[in-house]
Amino acid sequence: MAFHDDDLESLDASYVAQVLSKHPFLTIPGVINVRDLGLYQSTTHPGKVTRPLVALRSAELSAITDEGKMQLRALNVKTVFDLRSDTELEKYAAPLPIIEGVSVVRIPVFQKEDYSPEMMAKRFQLYASGKTEAFMELYTQILDNAGSSVSAVLRHIRDHPNEGCIFHCTAGKDRTGILAAIILLLCGVSDEDIAQDYALTRIGREPAREKIMKRLEQEPLFQENNSAALNMFTCRRETMLAFLGLLRAKYGGAEEYVKVYTDLTDQDIELVKTNMLVDSEPSG
Repeated sequence: MAFHDDDLESLDASYVAQVLSKHPFLTIPGVINVRDLGLYQSTTHPGKVTRPLVALRSAELSAITDEGKMQLRALNVKTVFDLRSDTELEKYAAPLPIIEGVSVVRIPVFQKEDYSPEMMAKRFQLYASGKTEAFMELYTQILDNAGSSVSAVLRHIRDHPNEGCIFHCTAGKDRTGILAAIILLLCGVSDEDIAQDYALTRIGREPAREKIMKRLEQEPLFQENNSAALNMFTCRRETMLAFLGLLRAKYGGAEEYVKVYTDLTDQDIELVKTNMLVDSEPSG
């Protein structure tokens, strides 16, 4: 299923519901934009696919319902990794959830000082442009600060192959999308499939469009500029393809990034791949 994020207006509700009912989307009441990184073909390990329900991605879990908590446990999710900053938790009154039987671990990409009004104004200006070059600047900032966050999730996959985890930021697009891309790249998933996964956030966030826009309206830049707010949430395939090029050109690719920016060794990376890949089902 190919999806192109060319239209910033609302999507047809029936189309959204149809896509949300299928892989890679999962339904967890109270949480939007939930996807499984499983069942993607590996180009480096023929006959292998990414293992289902090992690594999930989503938007924030602050509003998860009791039913959603039950669903998380039913999916064998044992750990939630929260990439959000202290500022986001406070500003949006979006606290950490308490989920019996599930550990909630804070692994913020940015520290509180990175969310100063001045820093956020600059960041919002870049997002508001909607330009690929602006997103590359933003995504470079994320990569430069995300080493410990990436390390925490990869170590979980290394050490707990039979337990699922879910990682998220606020909307589940940028920080979450970069972490998902790194995991999929390590597994040999194609650029096109990774870009498609990134673009699906356009559909995954649609049920919360009104809530997201109301949040953005709190920011002076977006109060009277609806198009700037919409630009911030574009998730075009071309943006992720450009990011994958940046990751290779500036950081040497996913494996080199992990070796330089985290505490994982070559042996650790191979174990992550082993735990993330399974034999694909024979066709026919």
